[in-house]
Amino acid sequence: MRVSTNQIYSIVNIGMSNAQTSINKTQEQMSTGKRVLSPADDPVAATTILQLNSELSRVQQYTKNIDSGSNSLNLEETALQSVVNLIQRMQELAVQAGNTAVLSRSDYQALASEVESRTQELLNIQNTRNSSGQYIFSGYQGSTQSFVDLGGGNFKYQGDDGQLRVQASSTVSVGVSDSGKRIFVDVPSGNNTITSSANSTNQSQPAAFISAGDVVDQAAFDEFYPESMVIKFNAVSDVVPPSPNYTITEKSTGKIIADRQVYISGQDIVANGVSFQIYGSPYPGVASVPSNLPFNFTASNFSVVGSAVNVSVGGVTETLVLDQNITSVAEMITALGGDLIYPNANPLSLTASAQANKQKLDNLGVSLSANGFSNLRGLPVSVSNGTAATDTLLSFNTQSGGSAAAIRLVNSGASYNFSLPTQSRTLEISVGSNTQTLTLNQNVTNMASLVSALTAGANATALASLGLVVSSSGIISSASNLPIQISSGSVELSSVMGIETQGNGTESAQGQLAVSGDSFFVDSTNKQGILTTLSRFSMAMREVENTSESKAQLTKVLNNVLKNLDNAISSIASVQGDVGARLNTLDASRDLNLDIEVYSKKVLSEIESLDYAEASTRLSMQSLVLSATQQSFVKISQLSLFSYL
Repeated sequence: MRVSTNQIYSIVNIGMSNAQTSINKTQEQMSTGKRVLSPADDPVAATTILQLNSELSRVQQYTKNIDSGSNSLNLEETALQSVVNLIQRMQELAVQAGNTAVLSRSDYQALASEVESRTQELLNIQNTRNSSGQYIFSGYQGSTQSFVDLGGGNFKYQGDDGQLRVQASSTVSVGVSDSGKRIFVDVPSGNNTITSSANSTNQSQPAAFISAGDVVDQAAFDEFYPESMVIKFNAVSDVVPPSPNYTITEKSTGKIIADRQVYISGQDIVANGVSFQIYGSPYPGVASVPSNLPFNFTASNFSVVGSAVNVSVGGVTETLVLDQNITSVAEMITALGGDLIYPNANPLSLTASAQANKQKLDNLGVSLSANGFSNLRGLPVSVSNGTAATDTLLSFNTQSGGSAAAIRLVNSGASYNFSLPTQSRTLEISVGSNTQTLTLNQNVTNMASLVSALTAGANATALASLGLVVSSSGIISSASNLPIQISSGSVELSSVMGIETQGNGTESAQGQLAVSGDSFFVDSTNKQGILTTLSRFSMAMREVENTSESKAQLTKVLNNVLKNLDNAISSIASVQGDVGARLNTLDASRDLNLDIEVYSKKVLSEIESLDYAEASTRLSMQSLVLSATQQSFVKISQLSLFSYL
């Protein structure tokens, strides 16, 4: 086979390149101490190495979590022990304060001062922060201060019920915080008690606030329990003379406990065995202005200022005189001298003017009834020379030339008999998107009967669903400030109501909703926060007098204080036990993770680490191969046929 010079050089080049690559790889292995430098070196081993490295990374993160969690729990444990020590001191003071026979008012003032100082100390402990500046008792709201002093001995928890957790291993998650509400607020109370708070939507500036309050008559409060109370401030115009006032209601039912009581800042408010105070100037609110669609029902009283109208038939004219009070169609017909055939009308005696009017109509051959003026011979009847009052009464033009031909009396704005089957009428009434239909099927002769017809039967239910009430003042909204729309009525309805009801009808102006005043809550509860217990303890000693009655009341308070402090220690002890158990869990997880880490590193070393003895031997052999290749190439490259000539 013929081998060219180029082929020889190419083969030698490839051989030396491969030898050099092998040497480089071996040298890299020796410098890193790793046998597998890439998945191509050992695909199976590379997969195992990746898994082991991932496991080691997780274990290292678990270890960091455990360290962080242990620090948090140790800080919490220290804070809880400080609270226990403080409570034990408060128990000592409560026992000391029970010596009512020997302690004076000044002694109690001194004790109260220490309690108040310790209360602030407790507040600071409950607002403990970790090295990251997070409040440890705020649940998930670590950046929010756990407890704030609202004044009046009232405190508020601003965190939530969340519990921070850390992953200590692939299967173990451990809580590393506790909600301040659980530890310091939800402490079982010795007796049924209260918590007080201001509505978060209150508008007063600066904000008015409510005191912690206390139960002063346990029997009365136990009878009221578990109901709660709402104190709502009303418009100052609700009392005479106008002044700040409030109404107390049951929270669940709205039942009024005390209505429109005059308010004085800081004055004791006592209800259902509970005493509390409100301080500041609560926003009073604004009284509502309801939507109102008034009636324009008017009756014409011609007995004060008389009026006259001309009636003409076939060139003959008579003047009818009106000089009596007309409040219905029946009275109108009678006053004009007509026949009393109007449905359901009571017989009325004719006045002198009415008798004269009747004679004049007879002379003209005209009869007058609910159907209007009519001539038996079919001649046109003309009415003229009247007044604005007669226009209103007859519902057509009577002034100057007046009206002629087919004159028919329509409702005068005073009466219409809807009770006849053929004469009942309906209309639609709307508030916002809610529309109801009212049916009038009663005889309407005056305002009282109009109101009765509008509110009778199913109409009352329809009006109630719209939040409307009907009175002589019109249709008034009792639940909304939305306009009231009357529509789809009839001529008769427009007449008796004095407003347009046909077609789109009439719409009222928009009213004004009441603006609620500030409100405060006194909620019944069987739990009492530690801060509240100390606050009531202090206030009771501040208010004690050198009287047997006052000291007897103090003794009751002290008994409750001791019960509540005992419950607080029990509650904290339970949490301390939980904290200790969690620390033990973290320690056990740390040991387990350490074992996993040691084993994983051992396996990883066996798979990944380089055998330096084998690598050194291999490197020597690879170097020898490269050297031999190079020397052989030198010899071969010098061969030539000319050397054999």
